[in-house]
Amino acid sequence: MRKNIPAERFSLLGRLTNPDYLISLMIWVLFVALCVPILSFKGSRQSPYYFVLILNTVIVVLISLAAAIYIGHFQKRIIKNHARAIVLAGLLILLLTATKLVAFLFKYSCGATGSAVTLAIVLSLAYNQRFTIGMSIFFCILGTFAAVPVNEGQLTGINLFLTMCAGAVTCSFSLKEIRTRMKLLKVSAAAATVVFISALALNFLVEGSAPADVLRNAGYHAGATFLMGLLIQSFLPLIEKGFRISTSMTLLDYSDANQPLLKRLAMEAPGTFSHSLLIGSIAESAAEAIERNGLLCRVGAYYHDIGKINKPSYFVENEMGSSSRHKELSPAMSQLVIVGHVKDGTEMAKEYSLPIVLRQFIDTHHGTTLIEHFYNEAKKQQAKDSKGKTADAPLESEFRYPGPKPRTKEAAIVMLADTVEGAVRSLSEVTPAKIEAVVHNMAMKRLQDGQFDECELSLRELSQIESSISKTLAAHYHSRIAYPQPPDVPEDKHSKSE
Repeated sequence: MRKNIPAERFSLLGRLTNPDYLISLMIWVLFVALCVPILSFKGSRQSPYYFVLILNTVIVVLISLAAAIYIGHFQKRIIKNHARAIVLAGLLILLLTATKLVAFLFKYSCGATGSAVTLAIVLSLAYNQRFTIGMSIFFCILGTFAAVPVNEGQLTGINLFLTMCAGAVTCSFSLKEIRTRMKLLKVSAAAATVVFISALALNFLVEGSAPADVLRNAGYHAGATFLMGLLIQSFLPLIEKGFRISTSMTLLDYSDANQPLLKRLAMEAPGTFSHSLLIGSIAESAAEAIERNGLLCRVGAYYHDIGKINKPSYFVENEMGSSSRHKELSPAMSQLVIVGHVKDGTEMAKEYSLPIVLRQFIDTHHGTTLIEHFYNEAKKQQAKDSKGKTADAPLESEFRYPGPKPRTKEAAIVMLADTVEGAVRSLSEVTPAKIEAVVHNMAMKRLQDGQFDECELSLRELSQIESSISKTLAAHYHSRIAYPQPPDVPEDKHSKSE
């Protein structure tokens, strides 16, 4: 036991001296340093200022420490992604400042409710529901201290906190994605209704409250809630850039065939364009089968092969009946051309400012898989050149894609759909049973090759994905009835639909 103590201490020391933790700690200290004077500012000196400053420092440190621990448990990536940490801290400071200004200048606490709703909407777009609710509650505590009411009849203390929480939680539960311009308005209207009812009920509990004042104050809180929804609609592009996210509205924009990259793909590599559309349909159904983002899968699949634009004729779907260009190349050179489309696609995505969330599909749709055809061709050529002599076989590592492997389930789905579609297309006879066998075999092959190691895809989810892909492919490659044959046309001239 004693031998393990030094190792454990060194491990803890190593984590504490990690640059990511140190930078995150500096951001946390800066947040506390900015937050304390905001909460301490009152505009009056009725009590010693240093006493107020000490109390607020203790409050902010405790709340911020709890929030930091919460972030470390449920969104650890923020610790490593310092840009996100700075944006999140800056957003909290900005909203606390706005809350304080509204309370100090206009003598109303409704700014706190509006700020809480704003934070909930932004975090709902950038993170998951659990994280949004947790961080919103931490902010509601700080916002309650910042919005010091000065007029009688205003929501105070626990009543203000509960009203803020009511608006924030409503937004967290009702805002999963934004596919239409009306979505934010509907969410804001729902949150405003809940806030109005909550403020009305809580204010009536205060003894001596005049009904007119109660209605007016509840209306202010509801109005602030709805107004913030309208403002967020205007600042949505800035929010997306700040948190490096893409809402469903943005994804729908990029799914338009008139987008420059898709236009080029359709014109210069029509076979690849058709293939990408089919992969998008397959991947979307598979993602929805395991309750993942189907729209993201579909749009990501549209762009996953854009790197083929540079050398379209070297890929089988664009040969259009002509002989393969790879007959003129050695297996090693062919491998370089094939692998190069991933790097070319990444560079084109940066050139056309494609959202980061879509670039992952370009980088990972082949992972680190082996290019089996050219690897086998290289082995045959090696055996032929050696003329029976013992010779080292070509290395597998030289015929593998550089990666990375898929890090999200959506990226893994597109990888599998891409692999399976090509395998099914090469079948001489396509039947539902053969499709199921190919899908299962390819899925197991990718699983055993370790391609799904970094995306937390479970075997149950993989089975559901297989089933969905098989159904979609069977529907696409369904058998068709032959056109009716006129009695005066010879049988050998009769053509069937394909």
